[in-house]
Amino acid sequence: MPKVCSYSDGGSRGNPGKSAYAIVITVDGKVVHEHAEFLGVHTNNYAEYRGLIAGISKCLELGFDDVEFVMDSQLVIRQMTGQYAVKSPDMKALHDDAQNLVSLIPHHTFTNVRRSERMIPRADALLNAEMDRHRIQ
Repeated sequence: MPKVCSYSDGGSRGNPGKSAYAIVITVDGKVVHEHAEFLGVHTNNYAEYRGLIAGISKCLELGFDDVEFVMDSQLVIRQMTGQYAVKSPDMKALHDDAQNLVSLIPHHTFTNVRRSERMIPRADALLNAEMDRHRIQ
């Protein structure tokens, strides 16, 4: 069975500030999809959740049924695994969306890594390039 990983990262310049997310999806270590999206002015946690949701959605679209979701956001990973409660009403809706979507993938895990590990630097570079392309007045 192929090893599918969805790497996502979100960031903001300021909190809130100009924000974006990026996803990199690999199958057996080979990149099969990458995407970055500018989000406007939002918090870092908002961008992290939007990245996770984008990764889950793309994995569903591609028909994957066993996925490791990898992020450098310890907060989001621990909220998704139930170790931390979601206290912010704004994040609760995003968390619920992510939980509902990931429940459609029969086998999934969440892994927290350092920003310098695996494909996270690639995702980080993509989201920063996306933020660089947009100017906010």
